[in-house]
Amino acid sequence: MKSALLAAISMLAVTASSVAAKDLNSIGISVASLGNPFFVALAQGAESEAKKINPKVKVTTLGFEQDLNKQIDQIDNFIASGVDMILLNPGDPKALAPAIKKAKAAGIIVVSVDTAADGADLTVTTNNVQAGEIACKYIVDQLSGKGDVIIQNGPQNSAIMDRVVGCKKVFEASPGIKVLSDDQNGKSSRDGGLEVMQSQLTRFPKIDAVFAVADPQAIGSNLAARQLKRDGIIITSVDGAPDLEAELKSSSKSAIQATAAQDPYKMAATAVELGDKVLKGEKPEKPVVLLDATLVTRDNVATHKGWEASRN
Repeated sequence: MKSALLAAISMLAVTASSVAAKDLNSIGISVASLGNPFFVALAQGAESEAKKINPKVKVTTLGFEQDLNKQIDQIDNFIASGVDMILLNPGDPKALAPAIKKAKAAGIIVVSVDTAADGADLTVTTNNVQAGEIACKYIVDQLSGKGDVIIQNGPQNSAIMDRVVGCKKVFEASPGIKVLSDDQNGKSSRDGGLEVMQSQLTRFPKIDAVFAVADPQAIGSNLAARQLKRDGIIITSVDGAPDLEAELKSSSKSAIQATAAQDPYKMAATAVELGDKVLKGEKPEKPVVLLDATLVTRDNVATHKGWEASRN
């Protein structure tokens, strides 16, 4: 009698497991903009991995163009169409929580990429602390551990703050490095970097290096240094954007020397791979998965697979 009961329980467990586990037949992807090469690469990485899992998978990719209401509508439409997984780059990590809760209630796995979103099953993003560390370690090495440097800050989101944390950790470990400024917001933009750098170049007669928290800022800062004819400054940043790659490949006297490059293609592919495991009933080992950035310099940029590189 006891063995029969155990057999019945075992059968129920197998049945429950098979009901819970699902195949990836349809995925909805919502990213900030399909006009941005970062998100184009991200969408390509997600679709490529999804088709490895199921060659017949239906993939719907949409850009919400910085309109949060549009992204919420996209999630609602994904729910209505019965997708198995939603991959999203959240326009607002907290404001999307009700939409994500609704999707999960419908049995849909929700994976957030690049930025965490409240309620998502898991998040895959760049290790931004490590990115800040390697970008600033390059500066320390180039200056042989001694010099006057600037940390050019940015919008106070988690990614930017983590990059600054990583950079400060490296600079603080080098007694010969003096940080002249670390609180000016370059707004993660070319114009912001230009404006802040113009002010800093006027304020400080000697600057040996600048860590900009995002590539566009670095490009703006480099322009400011050219305009004011300030040579000998080393600029590093984080992202690995095509424009920054072009600067590193340039034979001009650009001050930009390195970037800690993210890999949006790998980020999204990893997100779909792990999301599929959750879809099949596996509990994620970690709710947040961090991928290391890669230091790209003038010496290795020619062999670096950037955002726009073919992955076939």
